[in-house]
Amino acid sequence: MKKNIVFLVVLFMGFISIAQNDLLQSGPMVGYSDFREVLIWVQTKASAKVKIEYKATDQQKSYFTESVVTSKDNDFIAKLFPSQVDYGKTYTYKLYINDSYVPRDYKLEFKTQPLWQWRTDPPDFSFAIGSCFYANEPKDDRPGKGYGDGYEIFDNILQKDPDFMVWLGDNIYLRTPDFLTERGIRHRHRHVRATPELQPLLGSVHHYAIWDDHDYGPNDSDVSYVNKDITEKAFNDYWGNLNTDAAKVGGITSHFLWNDVEFFMMDNRYHRDPNRQKTPNKAYLGEAQLDWLIKALTSSKATFKVVCIGGQTISDAAVYENYATYPEEREALIERLHKEKIEGVVFMSGDRHHTELSRLDRAEAYPLIDITCSPLTSGVHKPRDEGNTLQVEGKTFYERNFGLINVTGPRTDRKLVLTIYNQKGEKVWDYEILAKQLRYTKKD
Repeated sequence: MKKNIVFLVVLFMGFISIAQNDLLQSGPMVGYSDFREVLIWVQTKASAKVKIEYKATDQQKSYFTESVVTSKDNDFIAKLFPSQVDYGKTYTYKLYINDSYVPRDYKLEFKTQPLWQWRTDPPDFSFAIGSCFYANEPKDDRPGKGYGDGYEIFDNILQKDPDFMVWLGDNIYLRTPDFLTERGIRHRHRHVRATPELQPLLGSVHHYAIWDDHDYGPNDSDVSYVNKDITEKAFNDYWGNLNTDAAKVGGITSHFLWNDVEFFMMDNRYHRDPNRQKTPNKAYLGEAQLDWLIKALTSSKATFKVVCIGGQTISDAAVYENYATYPEEREALIERLHKEKIEGVVFMSGDRHHTELSRLDRAEAYPLIDITCSPLTSGVHKPRDEGNTLQVEGKTFYERNFGLINVTGPRTDRKLVLTIYNQKGEKVWDYEILAKQLRYTKKD
């Protein structure tokens, strides 16, 4: 009799767990990492109470976050903040919906930042980069073959075991039925985020993001897009950046630090003048955002100062939506970097549906390098000469791909190594940047 009761109880609890599992829309996703807290993002299909249980891998005691009840007002999204954490530790975690454990068949893990300053050399770490993620939805897509493919790329990124990933824009592709309403915009985010192949990567790798035109609005969209404040809100709801609107002028500009590398996540859409505008001195980042960037870079003491912008920055090919099509502001950025003698700057960009390196050698200054990495799952184009005279020979790729960047070495001799992998996770090429190469050899 007792065995029957136990069996029935176990069966009943199993049904409850399955029922709560059916409430999960997407996630969990690990957002930003700090010293005293991290962010965990979860989306349900209907209103539900969500929490996580977590413990350090070297300890037995576990803790729970405060429960969050999801609601229709923000797409049933819960943002959870593990706060009983210590510096520089790895934690495993479990998801609970309506107080029932919801198992995942992949690793759930997060990390806190190590307190190395004034104590040790900065720790080595790695991060992934990529842009242009198209998830097919035939009903809404253009007729014909789906534009997206190769979703196994996300598992291959996970296999490289990066500490975090930087999404360089076009992280979703808004479609014709999406642009004009908040319902449409949020539908696209919800559909893309639930991509099954993406879930394991979300669960154990921290994620930071900027946008480009396709996750901001229509193709080539700019300051005139009437729903830009709606897409800004949706972007912030669906991502877990440490901050937003860092320049305090609107948009999704953000900033974070990982060990000795500082990231400046720029918004090339919210303030952008139209591509077709004929008057000179067009805004790309805009004066206020550009001014914030220069001041923030000047204040930074990071070994590498990584500036992430949706479109290509250093390429001198004035085609499509490259910064070179906004020549006055691009030149102003380069001149101000030199005037302030700002060291250690590396640019990263997406957008182009191919990967390449651009390098601008400067008189009495170190070279400016732009790592363009694209696409993840979107369509690609055939190799072509666009007239970029600053392209690094042999460092292009015209298939779906992602990048992995390793930052290693003692504090006085750090280096950054970029490796490009195809969608199968096979190495294509690599490129090394030494911190000492990004310093001024001549001081004024």
